[in-house]
Amino acid sequence: MNKAEITNFELEILELLKNVMDPEIEINIVDLGLIYEVNYDGDKKLDLVITFSTPACPLGDAIVSNIKEVIKQKYPDFTTNVEVVFEPLWSTELVSEEGKRILGL
Repeated sequence: MNKAEITNFELEILELLKNVMDPEIEINIVDLGLIYEVNYDGDKKLDLVITFSTPACPLGDAIVSNIKEVIKQKYPDFTTNVEVVFEPLWSTELVSEEGKRILGL
């Protein structure tokens, strides 16, 4: 995700999403590099493009539900759409420096 191209509000959403953990790896989805895009339309609608660490992620639905719940708690009037993609495939290269420290990479 290119942070130079996103708004301050979208950065705030990323900080909020650090409260969503990948239940298998026990690291937040932002530092794990699962968030590909955050797009805010300026009128209470968020579109997120995310991936999972594996296409066969058994807890993918739980992650998507947690994303929507975390946003709804802070912004109850917002509509949040989450698109799950597997292109490009997730790799450890997408993990943030903080995530690498936590994972011991």
